[in-house]
Parts: sequence; structure tokens; C-alpha cells
Amino acid sequence: MRPFAIAGLQLKISGRQSNLAHITDRIEMLMYLYPWVQMVVLSELATYGGWTGNAAPLPSETEQVYCNLAAKHKIWLIPGSLYEKTDAGIYNTSPVINPEGQVIARYRKMFPFMPYETGVESGTEFCLFDVPEVGRFGVSICYDMWFPETSRTLAVMGAEVILHPTLTPSIDRDVELAIAKSTAAVNQCFVIDINGVGDGGNGRSILVAPTGDILYQATSNEEMLPIEIDLERVQRTREVGLKGLGQPLKSFRDRKVNFSVYDRASGMDSYLRELGPLEKMSRGSRAGINDNKTTIPRPIPDSHHPQGFAPPPATPGTGAHG
Repeated sequence: MRPFAIAGLQLKISGRQSNLAHITDRIEMLMYLYPWVQMVVLSELATYGGWTGNAAPLPSETEQVYCNLAAKHKIWLIPGSLYEKTDAGIYNTSPVINPEGQVIARYRKMFPFMPYETGVESGTEFCLFDVPEVGRFGVSICYDMWFPETSRTLAVMGAEVILHPTLTPSIDRDVELAIAKSTAAVNQCFVIDINGVGDGGNGRSILVAPTGDILYQATSNEEMLPIEIDLERVQRTREVGLKGLGQPLKSFRDRKVNFSVYDRASGMDSYLRELGPLEKMSRGSRAGINDNKTTIPRPIPDSHHPQGFAPPPATPGTGAHG
């Protein structure tokens, strides 16, 4: 066996104010209740919510708070992600902190959720790290998983566990859960998919085995999700097949086809160029109906607001949605 104890923290996240004190409190409580936990994973943008106005260079004071927590409890800590401000722009970045409190890697999200996550640049480097005597872990953030090439690359590079912080408040969460299960099955690895609640998502975090089976799925409330996994299951499944059947990683290794669609010079992707610009739909466009009777205020593009747009003016006495 190669046992390892991971805990996801599905927390209620505010998009209007810092969540750092709440997150710190919950990590302290988690480690009091479950001192055997060796790694803690939070949801995407858990600390400050989805507002790029809080972007800051890394390392930062906030990141150091997480480093101190990791060192105090001798845990690996993936604190969701933070908006990182750089000379090249803003990135959605997930630090990886070891039990000595050192940042050993920072993963920049490759696929910002466009056209909603406006003003955020795309990362280009994959993130893998080894837990000594345990195994290899890969990091993916939210929308990245909708592009199977990202997860497949991590698996081909040896990832046995994919850690996947997400911020999903929308009605496509069911689809995302199906993607998490299929990602685990086709790559024969564990998937640890942690969502937030409140402004941080609609919950239903999911832990998936290398066979695609659900180890645990949370509700839509705050939850701690501590679980022990055995990484020998990954090796065994990859060697003998998923439930003794398909061996997709071996088949991928032995393929005779080269996928020229990934060569942009091949012209094979010409159809995609016919799909129009990557932009948010509005009333009277290809989405919705223009009844010519009602004028609906259109969102004002604003990269300094959650979800990448400014809300309509608040109704007196109600306050604006955050």
C-alpha cells in the first residue's frame, strides 16, 4: 500500500470580503479533528473570491499565512488559487506548499473561463510535484478540466492524483461532475475536485477513484472531506486495466496515429474558425430573443469585478449582488 490522507475543504466563500480568517479557522479545526490528514486542498479563488481587483504579486503576505499554517501542522497545502499580478498581466495561480512551509510550485490556470474571466492571462506550464515515498501529484484549476489534453498530459507525465480546485456556481455543475469522473477513468488516477459554496460555488465537491467510482460527493453546505487514498490502486489499475478491462494509457502510448489537429499549421482546425468570436452572448444576439419591447441594461465590461463584469445599478435599499 501507498496510503496518503487528503482533505478537501468546501467552505462558504464571500466574493465581497477576505475569507482568510475563516479559512485559517477551518484549517485549524480540521487538523484538530483529523490530525492524520497530510494534505489540504481548498477551492479556486477561496481567499478573496473571483475579483481581480485583489490581484497581488507573489510571494505575498497572504501566501505567507498559508506557508505558516502548512509548517505548523506539517501538511501539504494547496490553498485554492489567488489572482497573481505580474508585469505580463493577471494570472489565476495556485501555490503548492510543502510541510516545511515552502512554496515549491505555482501553477497558473491554462484556460481562464472565457468570456467571463476577463482580464486574466493563460498559463502555459504544467505543474507536477512528488510527495516523497507516496507518489506524483498534478494540479489543474476549474475550466482546465474541460480540455482533456490538460489532464492527459499530467497523466502521461506520471500524475497519480489530480488536484482540482474549482469555483463553479452555475447550472453546468452536473456536467463538471461527469467530467471529473471521466477524467479519473480515462487517465486511471484519483481526482480531488473541490468547489466552494456561497459566492464560491454551489458545492458538490467530488473525490473520484482511478476506476471512475465516486469515493465521496459533498452536498451544497460547508463540509470537511478527509479521506485516505491508496496510490497503489493507480499503479494496479494502469497495469491490469480498469476493472480488469480497458488499459487506456497503454493504448495511448502504443498509438499509431498522430493527431495533426494539434498542429495549427495543418489547417485541420479551419472549421473552428467559422464559429465566431469568443464573447459573451447578449439579448438579441445568438442567445435569447430580442422582443423589441424591453431594453435590458447590458453588463459593463470590468475586469475588476467578480465574474469579469460590473452589476447593474443596485435597487435602493437592496445593495448590489457580489
